[in-house]
Parts: sequence; structure tokens; C-alpha cells
Amino acid sequence: MTQGVIFDLDGVIVDTAKYHFLAWKRLASELGFEFSEAHNERLKGVSRMASLEILLSVGGIQHLSEEEKQRLATKKNQWYVEYIEKITPAEILPGFLPLLDFLKHNKVKVAVGSASKNAGTILSRLGLIEQFDALVDGNRITEAKPNPQVFTLAADDMGLPYSACVVIEDAEAGIEAAQRAGMKCVGVGSPAILGNADIVVQSLDKLNFNELLHLAG
Repeated sequence: MTQGVIFDLDGVIVDTAKYHFLAWKRLASELGFEFSEAHNERLKGVSRMASLEILLSVGGIQHLSEEEKQRLATKKNQWYVEYIEKITPAEILPGFLPLLDFLKHNKVKVAVGSASKNAGTILSRLGLIEQFDALVDGNRITEAKPNPQVFTLAADDMGLPYSACVVIEDAEAGIEAAQRAGMKCVGVGSPAILGNADIVVQSLDKLNFNELLHLAG
């Protein structure tokens, strides 16, 4: 029986990816090149500094100092924070709230495991921050996905064995991280990309909640 569910944030609870894209695109434009949605796919589930490296490679920009990279990453994040400060509960993705109610009714603990350093801000804006038993975000981790640290910390915070937890993810790196932690995983999105997950659904409102309940343990 599943005792804990760890949710990724972006693309699972709310679609903040569009705001990341707007901020990265704005930075690329300032640097003098075009950053497309196809380029942005490479940034899914990747840390802020690793995302910047990808963006710079797209623009053919090399030999920046670490100080300059930090300045660019900070600028991007300031724009992103401006965007997410306008997020409302209306942006919670379909299926999440019914799933949350189902899990709480069945005494399953819930956590968020996200690389985002703004996860607390986003969850507060959505009115969800008090609903979780644990929150592990980019401010607490030292290793990015596919390293499993974000999920193992969340399980530790909930006081649960890793094998009793299920991760819900929308990124390939997140699926790999869950598996490396010894956890079952639900992929939300394309089966072509997330095929290694134990269950793949197009969106959470297509998920069989009872199947999730019996996936781990």
C-alpha cells in the first residue's frame, strides 16, 4: 500500500513552465538570440544554473565568468518571480485537487519535491502550502535530478521508507531520480518521453486513484 506521494511541482500541480519559458526567452532576447519552445524542452526538470548553461549553448555564448553567469541567472529569476506573483488557484492543474482529497481521505502522506527555489511562494499563491506534510525545494538540495536527493529528503521528512513512496513527475530526469531512490513513479505527459514510469497518464484527471494507492509498499 502506498504510504506517501511526492509531487513534482512544475507541470504536475501547476504549469509554471510557461513562466520559466517567458523569463528565459526574455533573457535570450536581451543577449541577442532567439530561444524557442523546442529549446525550452531541454530545460525541464533541470536546475537554474544548468538551464542557463543550456541557454548559453543555444546562443553560442562562451567564456562567461561565474560572476556574470550568476548575474544572468538572478536576472532571469527576478523576472520569473514577477510572473509567478500573479498566479492564482485557478491555475491548479486538472485532477490535482481530487487526488489530494483522495490521498488525505486514505491517510496517505503528501509532499512536494521540486528543484524550484520558488516552490514555497508558488504553493502559497495557490493556497496549498498547508496541505503538505513536507516540502523539499531547490533551497534544500545540493544535487539536481536525476540525482534522487530531492525525493529521498521528502520521504525522510515524512518518516517513510523509500519503497512506500510514489513520485508523480512530468520530466524524464524526475522519473530516473524516483527509480534511483527505489520509488515507484507516475509520469504525467507523453508516454514516448516518460515510458520508463510505472504508470503514464496524459494528466492527473486521467489517473486511476486506486491503482496509485496500491502501487507501492
